[in-house]
Formats: sequence, structure tokens, C-alpha cells
Amino acid sequence: MTVTLSAKPPKGLFIRTYGCQMNVYDSERIRDVLKPLGYAPVESPDAADLVVVNTCHIREKATEKVYSELGQLKRLKEASGGRMTIAVAGCVAQAEGEELIRRQPAVDLVLGPQAYHKLPEMIARASRAIGDRLETEFDTIEKFDALPKTREADGPTAFVSVQEGCDKFCTFCVVPYTRGAEISRRVDDIVAEVRSLAVQGVREITLLGQNVNAFHGAAPAIEGQGVWSLGQLCRHISKVGGIERIRYTTSHPRDMDDDLIAAHGDTPALMPFLHLPVQSGSDRILKAMNRGHTADAYRDIIARVRKARPDIAVASDFIVGFPGETDADFEATMQLVRDTGFAIAYSFKYSSRPGTPAAEMHGHVPEAVKDQRLQALQALLREQQSAFNAAQIGRTLPVLVTGKGRNPGQAHGRSPYLQAVHFDGPDHLTGQIVDVKIRAASLNSLTGELVSLREAAL
Repeated sequence: MTVTLSAKPPKGLFIRTYGCQMNVYDSERIRDVLKPLGYAPVESPDAADLVVVNTCHIREKATEKVYSELGQLKRLKEASGGRMTIAVAGCVAQAEGEELIRRQPAVDLVLGPQAYHKLPEMIARASRAIGDRLETEFDTIEKFDALPKTREADGPTAFVSVQEGCDKFCTFCVVPYTRGAEISRRVDDIVAEVRSLAVQGVREITLLGQNVNAFHGAAPAIEGQGVWSLGQLCRHISKVGGIERIRYTTSHPRDMDDDLIAAHGDTPALMPFLHLPVQSGSDRILKAMNRGHTADAYRDIIARVRKARPDIAVASDFIVGFPGETDADFEATMQLVRDTGFAIAYSFKYSSRPGTPAAEMHGHVPEAVKDQRLQALQALLREQQSAFNAAQIGRTLPVLVTGKGRNPGQAHGRSPYLQAVHFDGPDHLTGQIVDVKIRAASLNSLTGELVSLREAAL
């Protein structure tokens, strides 16, 4: 008699991700870590055996969203008869681990951003009702060593973490307290991950770090001892077969060294797009923020990058209403924006985060004034973004096709400047870089037409 053993059905995994691109990457690696345990992604939390909420602690609203989400998950867990396991990961878990468990007892596991490689062990302990539910140690190197060296690609673009943590201690920011000190991965490990993604059809890599241009990773074994800078790493990755495009984010002006600027000019695969947060145009406020650079130093960096790569698009971040910010300080920020010209920028009202030096500063700006300043800044930034996009009309841009567009027969892709591009084209173009002539532009995207299928296939 032959006995046929049926495979166990996969356990449902649902991951909700808040915050930055690093969190998106971390969520992908959480999925990789849990795959050997039989977990497979599901579309909604009510179909999940395990729900992971990967959190962001940068702004107060992001944190409150987490608690709201946990309240909804508690009800789903009760409806499942307790079958569902709820884990909270990321920066809120790191900063408020014990408070999370106290405030929401339905949470089973809490783990910081440097501990998610321990999730399988934590799940095993929880199933036996032994051990601690909280894991918030700063084991960055251990985490990198424990992660699978290969990953499952999800389309023609991918994030790759190369650096974590922050030593800058900007007075408004919680990242040094939730992500730990700056640390870089070994070049060999990064390249092994990139090669595994290239084999699966990934064409564009975005290198990630809290201060990615602070990268100083151990050089490849064939090079002997020493460390490499981000510029050296970008040049090395550009030689990996199949990788056509390289980006990096997020960078800091203090780490924008000459070699990285030169790489923008001598490495064609390094895309002509630089996200370099400045936060303010006022030297007085920059000093209060402990940014370690002046507004003119930022202007000089941008000028040198544009000299190396004249077609580069520049993006930035701004905070308005920092404690003590006057009308003159805000006007200095507006002037820096006028002087620089941004392709895109992200701007926010200052949000006080407990435990940061800025939270204890005097001169907090009234909310109404913050609102007024933010609206004025965003209007100027929208004007610049619209002008940059409109300047692409009539140009033929190489577009990496990332998938289907919203409408039937439409394709979607990215320009070298990270703009969304829509055009009519067949499904099989996904993963190819094609020439698209831009016919129209809006604030957030471009529309064009494929130059020709024959040329696209070359």
C-alpha cells in the first residue's frame, strides 16, 4: 500500500509597513526570514496566521497610526479565536517596546529594527509560552550575518541595505536612538545580494541607509584589507551583469565626499538623481538642528554635483516651524529653494519627539504659523516640480518598465529622474529599458509614447 503525504498548507503572513524605504526593505527581509518556517504572504490581515506591523517613529502621527492599527488587529485576533499572532517591529517597537505591550496586550512579539532576524526564534518561544516577548538589542552585524544571502526578487527594481544607523544626532530626530550607531555591510555581502537579484531580472538597485553616503564597508576579499566608500561601491556594482541602474538614499550633506561626487560623472549606471536633505536654509536653525553644515555649504555641494553631472535632478527634505524659527529664518529657507531649484522635495511641520533635544527647546512655533509656512513652502516646491516635469515634454527618455499601467494596454515605468512614466505598450516590456517620447506632464507623472517596439527590444 502506498501512502501519499500531503504538504502542509502555508501559514498566512501579512506585513503592514509604515515609514521609510528602509522599512520597506526590512519588511521584504522579514518575509525572507519567515519563508523557511512555511509562511507565505496573504492579501489581508484577516487571512493571516501572523501579522507583522513594521513601524515608523519619525513623526507623532505615524506612531498613533500604529496604535490604531493594533486596535483593529486585536478585534481580528479575537474573531480568530486567538489563532492570529501579532508582532510589532521597527522603530516604534525599539522606542516604546514595553509601552506597546502594556498599552495593547494583544501584541505577542515586539522586536526592534536590528532584531528581526530573531523572529523565527521568538515565534518558537511564543508557541511554547517561554522566554521574553521583547527583543530590542542593537545587533546590526549579527543581523546582517544571519540574513539569507539570496532574496526573492519582486519585479525589476529592488532595495539593498548597505548601511544602517546614524551618528549625526540631529536634535529633532529619533533615528540614532532607534537604529543605533552607523555601521556598514561588507562589500562582498552586498555584491552577493545584488548578483542574486540580477539573476532574477532586477535591473535597478537602490542602495539604502539612514546615512547611506556614510558607507565605509570592508573591501572585497580580493582587494585585501581596507574600506570602500559609497562611490567605490557604486562603481563596483555597476559592473554586475544585468544591473543597468543604481540609486542611493538617504544621504547627508556632511558625507557628500569628492569621490562620490566624481562617481556621478564617471559612472553612467548611477542615475542622475540626488536626494540630499537640507532641512532648513537658515544657518541659525541648521546649527540648532545640529546638522553640521551651512546653507552655503549645501549650495556648494549642489554646484559641484551639477558640474560633475549637468543633467542631475536634485531632491531634498525640509522641516518648517523648528523651535525658534523666525520669519527671517523661514525666508532663508525659501531663498535656498529659489537658488537651488528642486525636481521634487518633501516638506513637513516640525513634530516634537519625546527624548530628543529639540523637544526641550524654547520657542516652539504655533501650529497656525507652521501651517502658513508649510503651505507657502509647498506652493514654491510644487511650482519647481511642475516646471521640472514640464521641461521633459518633447524629450525622449530611457524608461525602465516596471509593470502595467492603470488603463488597459498601458505600461508604467521610471525615468532616470525617478518620475513615474505612463505610455501605451505591451505587457512583455516589463523589465526592459525603452525609449519613450514625453508628450505631457503633471505634478507627479509623465505621459509619453513608445518610440518603437523594434528599438525597445534592442
